[in-house]
Amino acid sequence: MNREIVLFSGQFADLGLEDFADKCAAWDYDGVELACWGEHFNVPLALREPEYVRKVRAALDARELSCRVIATHLVSQAVCDLIDERHRAFLPEVMWGDGDAEGVRRRAEERVKDTARAAAEFGADTVVGFTGSSVFHFFNGWPPATAEMLQAGLDDFAERWSRILDVFDEVGVRFALEVMPGEIAYDIHTTHRALAAIDHRPSFGINFDPTHLHWQMVDEVAFLHEFGDRIFNVHCKDARRNLTGRTSILASHLPSGHPDRGWDFVSVGHGDVPFGRIVRALDHIGYAGPLSVEWEDSGMDREFGAAEAAQHLRRLTYDSASASWFSAFVTPE
Repeated sequence: MNREIVLFSGQFADLGLEDFADKCAAWDYDGVELACWGEHFNVPLALREPEYVRKVRAALDARELSCRVIATHLVSQAVCDLIDERHRAFLPEVMWGDGDAEGVRRRAEERVKDTARAAAEFGADTVVGFTGSSVFHFFNGWPPATAEMLQAGLDDFAERWSRILDVFDEVGVRFALEVMPGEIAYDIHTTHRALAAIDHRPSFGINFDPTHLHWQMVDEVAFLHEFGDRIFNVHCKDARRNLTGRTSILASHLPSGHPDRGWDFVSVGHGDVPFGRIVRALDHIGYAGPLSVEWEDSGMDREFGAAEAAQHLRRLTYDSASASWFSAFVTPE
């Protein structure tokens, strides 16, 4: 299936919108996924000033770029998290306020609701982001967490995100959680638990990023078949495992790009994620949305990587066969 190839703007948030859009057009992208940080999509302005929405849309239209998806990862992370100084580094100052943890979570919740409203005004049908989690820090099992402690975390997630999803339902926009460690769902089992916790609400789905499964050694294609009807958006970046017997999938607190990490993100086509199989699986489950390049590679120039990634994905996106390969055979008389 031929589908749109778009570029997520998060890693280019230091550029102005028009500069970023110019580069996307030059790199042969069909569209963009706009981040709600930097200067690319300002949620309060979009709700307060209709002219702002028209201006953003006009900048994209002038370059023949679509935009169906808005990204709120930084703010939505704070909705369920245990808040600390790390959050202050990436949250808007108005969201941080006095730093009181529950106040930060409540303000983040309201901003995610506003993001749904702003996306609807803009004409985007999906918001992608994180949920945060009050229980992910239990992942290694020590000190042991009780079943009641884990359930309390799921209940907290369900309570906060049910209020948020009420607004998404009201304005006709979907939310797609990027499933990854650090969130309420990070593998197949925890995704099932998260969906059950919110009663499988139709407006809550998945932003599929295979790299977050790959380094955990979870089968990316199996995940797609498990949750086919919940895949609302797809991020494309690559990952490479470097498990030498001295390295760990937990990355050893080493920064991205360090040669002693057990895994790292790399540009599309430079890692081990099976994108050929993934694209075929997306066709099989009927996913018709864009493929959104999320460029992350500490060892490569971002402009080279973003341009190359678009062309790599184009080679993998094609129309499915209309008939079996042997249908042209003629039966001998």
